[in-house]
Order: sequence, then structure tokens, then C-alpha cells
Amino acid sequence: MSEVEVRFLGTGDAFGSGGRLHTSTLIRSDEGSLLVDCGPSTLAALRRQALEPDDVDAIALTHLHGDHFAGIPFLLMDAHYGSRRARPLMIAGPVGVEDRIGRALDVLFPGTGALPFRFPLTYVEWTERESVQAGPGVVTPFEVKHSTATPCYGLRVEHSGRVLAFSGDTEWTDALVPLSADADLFVCECFGYNSAPPHHLDYQILQSQRHALTCRRLLLTHMGDDMLRRAPTLGIETADDGLVLII
Repeated sequence: MSEVEVRFLGTGDAFGSGGRLHTSTLIRSDEGSLLVDCGPSTLAALRRQALEPDDVDAIALTHLHGDHFAGIPFLLMDAHYGSRRARPLMIAGPVGVEDRIGRALDVLFPGTGALPFRFPLTYVEWTERESVQAGPGVVTPFEVKHSTATPCYGLRVEHSGRVLAFSGDTEWTDALVPLSADADLFVCECFGYNSAPPHHLDYQILQSQRHALTCRRLLLTHMGDDMLRRAPTLGIETADDGLVLII
């Protein structure tokens, strides 16, 4: 069983609180690399850490809000025109993911929405709790509560014998319990301390439900300014841009 590296490229919210980069986590082992979410700053984060974007085998998206997927057009343009990627790439996400990315390409780089990329590019749409092989990982989506306009999921990733869970963005929902059950690591959003914008989690709610979560390790991310100020005094694990864990 090979070790799994979990590298946090970006841990910020949509507003760049604390100067953090947008959400993106790279999971790597000898079997390959899987990117969970791909915020707008992902390509820059990969370059900053001297990582090769073309080494990513698959991208798994929790939902189609800009701070979680809007880095994909930049990755695709770099792969097509910059590195001239030849290796296949798979992108998995909620229903409509291919159309949404195509429209984003057309907005950001007019005329590229239907570009025939020089490398094999495939899309897969999530179906509730149906597992998908995404590069080196098997990913199972759990529907969470974040938006009424677009489906949103937490993702449970089985990679090289480890289980990693990602809440995505969500208010408290009982789906987080099986999503994170016995996971080696549960990466959970926690926007605020005792309050949060609609359809997000805060620390007090998480603490009240902590007994139900059987994950081996809980790591908080996607924090707003108030939570960032308080986190160092709470005795909890939090993610920072550039953090690397070996699981």
C-alpha cells in the first residue's frame, strides 16, 4: 500500500478571506493524481509549488460555483496551448458539468467553448452515491445542502487504500455522517464560528454534531475572517494553503 499525499493548493472561501487561494486539493500516490475542486487560482497554485498540471489524471468537482470550478478553463488552455498535453484527462462533476465548463471557456476565452482539444478529454456526471473511477481514485458523491440552483455534493474518495472525505460547501446535513464514516481524513468546510452565510457550516454547529462523525481525523477549511481569527485558540486542526499531509 503506497502512501497518499494530500496537498492543499487553496483553502480559501469565495471572498479570498485571509488572502487564501481558492479551493483545490491535490491527492497523489504512486498510482496517480486526483484534483478535488479547481478554483480560479489553481493553476497558479500548482506553478507556485513546482507541480506539473499535466500530471493530474482526473478532476472531481463538488459543485459548480466559481470558487470551486472556475480554474478549469485555465488548466485546459494551458494543457492545449502551453504544455501541449497528450495524456487523457477526466472531469467528473454534477449534472451539466460539460456544458457549464464549455460556457465558462467561451466567456473567458471567446471561441474556445467547442475547441477540439489535442488530448482526450472526458466528462462524467455524478449520480447520488454511485461510485466513479476518477483517475487513481474511486469517488462516491453524497448530495449535500448548499444551493437550490445547482446540485452540490460531498465526495468520498478511496485512493490507494485510504479513504478521504470532502464536505464541499454545505449547511449541516445528516449526509455528512455516512460521507465521513471511518474516513482517514474528513476535510470539512467551516465558514464561521457561531454563524455563517446561508447553506454553510459554522464551528458551533459542527461541535454540536461532532459525536456523530466517526472520521479518524477532522480538518477544517474554507474559513471566513471570523473563523480564521478564532481558529488558533480552539485547539483544532485547520488547513492552510500549501499544507501537505501524508496519510
